[in-house]
Amino acid sequence: MTEISEFLQHLKFELNYSDLTIKSYEQDIVNFSTFLGSVGHGFIDANPQLIRIYLSKQLEEGKSKITCCRRIAALRHFYSFLMKKNYIKSNPFLLVGAPKKEIRYPEALYLEQVELLFQKNKERKDNLKYRDQAIIELLYASGIRVSELVNIKMNSIDMKNRVIRVFGKGRKERLVMFSKSCQSTIVDYLNYRYSKSDYLFTNSKGEQLTTRGVEYIVDEIQKKCNLQLGIHPHTFRHTFATHLLEGGADLRVIQELLGHESINTTQIYTHITEEAMKQQFNMSHPRAKKR
Repeated sequence: MTEISEFLQHLKFELNYSDLTIKSYEQDIVNFSTFLGSVGHGFIDANPQLIRIYLSKQLEEGKSKITCCRRIAALRHFYSFLMKKNYIKSNPFLLVGAPKKEIRYPEALYLEQVELLFQKNKERKDNLKYRDQAIIELLYASGIRVSELVNIKMNSIDMKNRVIRVFGKGRKERLVMFSKSCQSTIVDYLNYRYSKSDYLFTNSKGEQLTTRGVEYIVDEIQKKCNLQLGIHPHTFRHTFATHLLEGGADLRVIQELLGHESINTTQIYTHITEEAMKQQFNMSHPRAKKR
């Protein structure tokens, strides 16, 4: 469908969304399109009543509230795009609320786990350990998104001042910083790097890494280090923000470093530290265990 293709191109080239996010949008739109077709309607016929029937059907089929909320958000975005392009006159999704979902707080690693991971990876014997070490240290040191990591070019790195220029969602440019330890690790990696690519991180063929490639690398690191931390590349971003907050960093500073448009998005990390304090209190206070 032409409208879907236009929207996906808009997400990729104008909003700089990752391939994984774009694929997710496409699946959600196609899912809704299939539903509309099954009841004899097209995109232009969507209305609040049809959307509520669609939501009820999704829940009946066992889809979680989180999945339904994501689909409604994706479709609301899609219909806003259709409206701007004058394909439709109004966005019916603005009149329908998504199902209330339980808050899921992002998981973060303890500092001891981060240090153990770094140390174990340094003990590897293969040469790929230098690239892999640079990847995980930079993810943790800067808090950048994986989509930003794979798009880092050599000319966007200021090694002396330990600053990298990245482009986040909506192609918003920002500067991220990294530690002296990370700086040393990147230098080690560059000494072993054989690729002439403009991109900092490359695969075994010397080509630019993909987000899926980084996911595979993080899984392999855990296997090679014989660690079962259950981490995903995004875990380092959550850990970065959590550790900064626990160290006393201002929430607004963390917002800027993460590239969040809204402070509300960053505020979720305050709940993580509150939960950690409660756990420590319950484990440590002599009367906390008493009924």
